[in-house]
Amino acid sequence: MSSTEPPVLARRAGRLGHLVLNRPRAINALTHEMVLLLTAQLEEWADDDAVETIVLSGAGSRGLCAGGDMVALWRDAREGGSAAAAFWADEYRLNALIAEYPKTFVAAMDGIVLGGGIGLSAHAGTRVVTERSSIGMPETGIGFLPDVGGTWLLSRTPGQLGTHLALTAGSVGAADAIALGLADHMVPSDRLGDLIERLAVEDPADAVAAVEFGAPEPELPLAQDWIDSCYAGDDLGVIVERLATSDEPAAREAADTIGRRSPTALAVTLRALRESADFSDLRESLDLEYRLACRLFATHDAAEGIRAQLVDKDRDPRWDPATIIGVDPALVESCFASLGDDELGLASS
Repeated sequence: MSSTEPPVLARRAGRLGHLVLNRPRAINALTHEMVLLLTAQLEEWADDDAVETIVLSGAGSRGLCAGGDMVALWRDAREGGSAAAAFWADEYRLNALIAEYPKTFVAAMDGIVLGGGIGLSAHAGTRVVTERSSIGMPETGIGFLPDVGGTWLLSRTPGQLGTHLALTAGSVGAADAIALGLADHMVPSDRLGDLIERLAVEDPADAVAAVEFGAPEPELPLAQDWIDSCYAGDDLGVIVERLATSDEPAAREAADTIGRRSPTALAVTLRALRESADFSDLRESLDLEYRLACRLFATHDAAEGIRAQLVDKDRDPRWDPATIIGVDPALVESCFASLGDDELGLASS
């Protein structure tokens, strides 16, 4: 992006409104300004009868969006600011807007799509992945939780596949993203330009059908038997013990991976997944995630996780507590308590 270009580009072509995330050097990491620009443009196009289809893509070759700009929020918090809560409030409202958008919304989930990028794309009506796609919710690795509707999406995957992805902070390719319900169609990356040209003049379903090809067999569902068995229930310690003592090498590897994540974030995430599974719509999950995001961001682990993984990049976070057994149930409970007048309130609006 040049110094004169905005971080979100809005283009019109025929019946198509094309939104481009335009911070390629940051893999289009999402800022508050970008959230507000996207929201304003979508609201404008919702009332424009000449626009029949929306497509979202990312500038550059590395990915659609690497997530929210957590480093900027971390720096603001260190200086005593409160930018994070305002960012999440507007971001989650945008996630709901995309999920409920009155026109066909096509998300081009090419390359890296993480965290906040999931919120912009996986709630869309038509979600396209490519052979380059890497889709994930890495938040427990930075002392946070899968937000932007992540608990809604991951609690609705087949069996416990979403729980596995959330707790390990893992990523999946195109075929597994489709199998998990995070995407719909696979298109060769070199045909995305063709797809966008077709969307300007064709019905979206016809445009996608003209360029898509069959995804390969997904890998993660092949492990569903041990994943469902190990991740059942609400007790994080029991889940990790099952994984660690499993006959499956992949299960033991998952236990090791989870052991490197924030114990507090893991406990909050597991409970949030279980609660979201019982919700009736995305808005309820977003309300819960807003409460949890505000509370977790104020903890030691979120500050330390962002420092270790994204700022200093020493990849050596010092969690407190350091183990799952040390997590105080009262702390977890406090994260779920109402924010009172500061609740997001999407479900009641």
